[in-house]
Amino acid sequence: MGDMADGESMTTARHVQSPLMNVPRGGGGGGGAASSRSWVALALAVCVGGAFIYAGALKAWNPVKFAEDISNFRLVPWALGVRMAFYLPWLEIFCGVALIVGWLRSGAIAILTALMVVFIAATVSAKARGIDLDCGCFGSATSGLTFAWHIVIDLALLGALVALWLIPARRAAV
Repeated sequence: MGDMADGESMTTARHVQSPLMNVPRGGGGGGGAASSRSWVALALAVCVGGAFIYAGALKAWNPVKFAEDISNFRLVPWALGVRMAFYLPWLEIFCGVALIVGWLRSGAIAILTALMVVFIAATVSAKARGIDLDCGCFGSATSGLTFAWHIVIDLALLGALVALWLIPARRAAV
């Protein structure tokens, strides 16, 4: 317990910090570009994290339907698609929560970015092969959208993830 004497302070590693750490309380101080950038990062994290929590929850609720959606891409065998249908929704939910809470932020961003890149590539590949499919990612909320709108939504999510990667997390005061 005596390791931190004489005014030393402990810092928290960037990947385990919450975006809510060191948010100024009250109306005074802490303004400026860095503060507004932090609020933008927080808003992006909540929106993107919420989208992945919602999408993951819909898939986790009905994994057999999600396995069918995976199978429609005609990229992986049915047995692998079923395994993915039981695993990926929980990964999306966990990463969405991690984005919002701020713990393991870099890892969550990396995983979600990789998932989005793979998903966009799979969607474009299916379209190029003449497969007309409904990805099922957001349930009935996106069922009536065209391919172009699905790609716009996916690219917007990918862009938000890249922005979150580029906006530094709040650091603990030294």
